[in-house]
Amino acid sequence: MFTIGDFARYGRVSARMLRHYDAIGLLRPARTDPATGYRFYAAAQLARLNRIIALKDLGFSLHQVAAILDEQVDVAELRGMLRLRQAELAVARAATEARLAQVEARLRTIESEGRMSTDDVVLKSTEPVLLAELSGIAAGYGPEDIGPVITPLYEELVRRLAEAGVTPAGPGLAYYEAAPEAAGGEGTGAGDPVVVHAGIVIAPEELTRALRRKGIEPAAPAPASSAAPATGLGFDTVTLPGLDLAATVVHHGPMSRIVPTAQHLAHWMDTNGYRSAGYARELYLECPDDQEKWVTEIQEPVVRA
Repeated sequence: MFTIGDFARYGRVSARMLRHYDAIGLLRPARTDPATGYRFYAAAQLARLNRIIALKDLGFSLHQVAAILDEQVDVAELRGMLRLRQAELAVARAATEARLAQVEARLRTIESEGRMSTDDVVLKSTEPVLLAELSGIAAGYGPEDIGPVITPLYEELVRRLAEAGVTPAGPGLAYYEAAPEAAGGEGTGAGDPVVVHAGIVIAPEELTRALRRKGIEPAAPAPASSAAPATGLGFDTVTLPGLDLAATVVHHGPMSRIVPTAQHLAHWMDTNGYRSAGYARELYLECPDDQEKWVTEIQEPVVRA
């Protein structure tokens, strides 16, 4: 038998908690000294204590815990409930970390207001490129929505290019368009769904060789404005038109911190008499494992306001 202090120590709970469990009938002592009122517990009672704590951690009230234990939940059921709760907590933690990252990004945006030089914005045109691509739908245009969609798209695209024997001829180039369900009279915002196109520049002759190895007759790649046909290689190909005029700026660091750079570009356009003509493209110039060392050119199509 153990004193209440020893039992509390072995169970990693407080003696005060054990007294409360005794008072509500959830975990009675094995014996109570009639003269002193001291409580004593048996080692076998640790099993019930473990279940009480586990069920509390699942979010059940003590009243619900008592009802569950009275129904004799077995170890397998309890393990399943704990696994479920573990998964829920992991999701909640990821969501909290994502919100913290968003707050940090907004703080960086506020801190950088008025400090970025307008000299780093360059107006230029871009050339058409042949892209191998995979596409998906993001719930919004914010980095917290784009990241979870575009990252696995690129991972899968790289795998499929290697499988098809196609060597990239240039960097990754992502572009976006409003999802059909997001079309509205006043345009789309960051909270509207977008189609994410994760592309990598490839050479026409590389594509032709890969197709012929598969016994597929090459066809002209579709323009980006039309539905891209399947190549039979596990990815689509599009000829992405060049931009007649783009305001460009280089972003350093992870794309989760793109907001200050994008807003800097917006300020430049407003100050210099330009307006956006569509979603910005992202040309991934350098993408080492350390995202802090990423270098990305943001290409915003513009026209005179």
